[in-house]
Amino acid sequence: MVPMKIINGLPYYKFNVQDKDEFTQVSRLISQHLSEPYSIYVYWYFLNTWPQYCYTVKDPQQPTSIIGVIISKVEPHREVRMRGYIGMLVIDPKFRGKGIASNLVRLSIQNMIEWDNIDEVMLETEVINAGALKLYESLGFVRSKRLYRYYLNTHDAYRLILPLTEKSHQRIAFLPSIVNKPAV
Repeated sequence: MVPMKIINGLPYYKFNVQDKDEFTQVSRLISQHLSEPYSIYVYWYFLNTWPQYCYTVKDPQQPTSIIGVIISKVEPHREVRMRGYIGMLVIDPKFRGKGIASNLVRLSIQNMIEWDNIDEVMLETEVINAGALKLYESLGFVRSKRLYRYYLNTHDAYRLILPLTEKSHQRIAFLPSIVNKPAV
């Protein structure tokens, strides 16, 4: 498979839904390096429903070895905004500090804007995850809410939002629906 981009010598790929080994590697990365014990069905759902927003990075020394992954989606939010959502972002600890996470987030957001004209991007991260907070805030995300005991490990989370359009700055009650409703 040909990479969609090469950034700083690292190949970035769209997730290949047909490749069972890719799914196995992504599952392993998530279970080993995220504190939340996600069910395999959660990321299977993301990967199969929104594969265009799921990307991997492979080790150039071992081209079949996945060292990073982002799993995202796009959906209407309350029928008035298009919202991108970053569900999972994992980088193998041996490859952290090389800008891989930033590049994956930028790539995902760039394509969300281009393909679905999103108004904002949202995610949650643990309040104790200083590295994730630093990453997302450096990309323009702002903390919008603290979610108490959000994770199964009882840690709190911050909901972070990256506003992209004027719609993301307006109260939902004042925005027209983006979803076509059938005539009555």
